[in-house]
Amino acid sequence: MAKTVKTIGVLTSGGDAPGMNAAIRAVVRAAIAKGIKVKGIMRGYAGLLQEEIIDMESTSVSDTINRGGTILYTARCTEFTTAEGQKQGAEICHKHGIDGIVVIGGDGSFRGAGKLSALGVNTIGVPGTIDLDIACTDYTIGFDTAVNTAMDAIDKVRDTSTSHERCSIIEVMGRHAGYIALWCGIANGAEDILLPERYDGNEQMLINRIIDNRKRGKKHNIIINAEGIGHSASMARRIEAATGIETRATILGHMQRGGTPTCKDRVYATIMGAKAVELLADGKSNRVMAYKNGNYVDFDIQEALAMTKDIPEDQYDISKMMSR
Repeated sequence: MAKTVKTIGVLTSGGDAPGMNAAIRAVVRAAIAKGIKVKGIMRGYAGLLQEEIIDMESTSVSDTINRGGTILYTARCTEFTTAEGQKQGAEICHKHGIDGIVVIGGDGSFRGAGKLSALGVNTIGVPGTIDLDIACTDYTIGFDTAVNTAMDAIDKVRDTSTSHERCSIIEVMGRHAGYIALWCGIANGAEDILLPERYDGNEQMLINRIIDNRKRGKKHNIIINAEGIGHSASMARRIEAATGIETRATILGHMQRGGTPTCKDRVYATIMGAKAVELLADGKSNRVMAYKNGNYVDFDIQEALAMTKDIPEDQYDISKMMSR
């Protein structure tokens, strides 16, 4: 028989992402519409273990859909990776009458959600990460805003790079996944894109391409470098020494995490948050919300975590074709 959920907790965990507030807002208002109480858990799993738990009303999320970051704050919590910490977290949920939790975050957050579910707390994950690296879904909250923020910044760097006839290495976020780099490489018309999933470390190839491009009349060169490869400043020095062309490195950094969420991030996050509440109201647990092939669907958390994801080969091939 489906477990009746009377009180839902909501938390954000891991790296912040634009659109998380839209998801929080949707959870709060969808739950209240169903007669379910909502408690906000501050600072992710760390706040859960510290019992930083607040009551939330519809007005608690007024004027938040347009804000970047997360009003519930976020933190890493190594303690929650232990069996003892997970048990403590479940006990605290029971103590506060929380019978269901919506966890907004990435793979690491979902592992914690799976542990809570096994300990009797109905749990639903909502994918919130700018890296687009959750295998079960074609969309993650924050990616659209982050990639548009990076694209706009790269356009600006290109303007000055062209004026000075430079080579520019622009480093975007993506420690293990190169989706931001790939999309920006295509959208910004980069000459080279360095992805953790594809780059073989052949710097001489980059140097040869820059020299060939200059011979063909190109006055500037844009290289998009993913964070997972890094070393942009030292790479710039080596390229300048080898080519004689002034080369600058620009690291966009955490500006990609902030800012007003795009319409897509607001709408998709709202729908995912509301559907997560529907799953809990139906007595479901240990599920991850996803957007797959144009539909909102859900997967078993363990099934979702076992999935793998790679850069689409056709998109990568097209990016190389466009850079010629």
